Formats: sequence, C-alpha cells, structure tokens
Amino acid sequence: MQTPEPEPWGLEPDPTEPRSAVRPPVGLWGLGERLTWIAALVLALSPFMDWYAGREAGAGSFTLSVIGWHTGPLGKLVFLIGALLILLTVAREFGLELPPVVPESLVVIALGSLATIFVLVRLIWIPDTFLPASGRGIGVYIALIAGLAVIAAGLLRAGEEL
Repeated sequence: MQTPEPEPWGLEPDPTEPRSAVRPPVGLWGLGERLTWIAALVLALSPFMDWYAGREAGAGSFTLSVIGWHTGPLGKLVFLIGALLILLTVAREFGLELPPVVPESLVVIALGSLATIFVLVRLIWIPDTFLPASGRGIGVYIALIAGLAVIAAGLLRAGEEL
C-alpha cells in the first residue's frame, strides 16, 4: 500500500528548505524601525509648519507666520532629509538594502544629525528678511524633536543590529 502524496499547499513544512532564522521584529526590538519612519515623516512635514511667527505693530496690525520651506535652503534640506529617510525605510520594506559595509543605522544617525544641525541653525539664527516675525513658531520645535527622534531611532537600530 502506498502512502498518499502530500498536497503542495499542505500544512507540513518542507524539510529540505532551510528555515529562516530571522523573525520579524516584535516588541521593543521593532521600535527602531517604526520610530525611524514616523520621525522621518514628521521631519519631512515640519518645513510646511510655521517656523517663525510675530505681530506686526502699527495700523492694522496682523500676525505674520513664516513656514520652514520659505526660510531658505535649510528648510528645503530638512524636507529632503526626511524624504530620504522615508525612501530608505520603504526601500527596505521592498527588500532593497544598503551594502553590508554601510550599516543602515549609521546612515539614519548621520541624516538625523544633519537635519538636527540645520534646524538648530534656524532656531538660533533668524534671517533678516523675517525680522517682524521675531518669535519662533511651533514648527521649528517640532522639527527639532523629529530630528532628535531620528537620531534616537538610529541608535535603537544600531542596538538591534548587534
């Protein structure tokens, strides 16, 4: 008597195929990757928030608000860094990875540091063209927190890679 052949879609695993030792990250170990794309999304959106705000004195006073995109090249570079980080995360989801010589966590930390420096420059130094808007808006602080969160996400990812 012959034993029946198992169905190709059967529930039994094929013993000839190697089992993957890599499991999807769960719990705290998956936090670095999730935090990367969330912080990158906030960082990419932050140049479209108000970075400077103030009241114009005089007749018919009004409130002036300047978004980060209009603060010069640094606002645009912050957006570009956020978009690059999102692209890096999406590419990893589709199976495209950086070469093993360049750890992804190092790239995330470097880009987050660069974005944080750009935001700190804009936080400390207000361009002369925006002097009526001498106060800082909430958007520049959100961008700073997002940049620091990208650095923290890169550090968490470095811990996951070890």
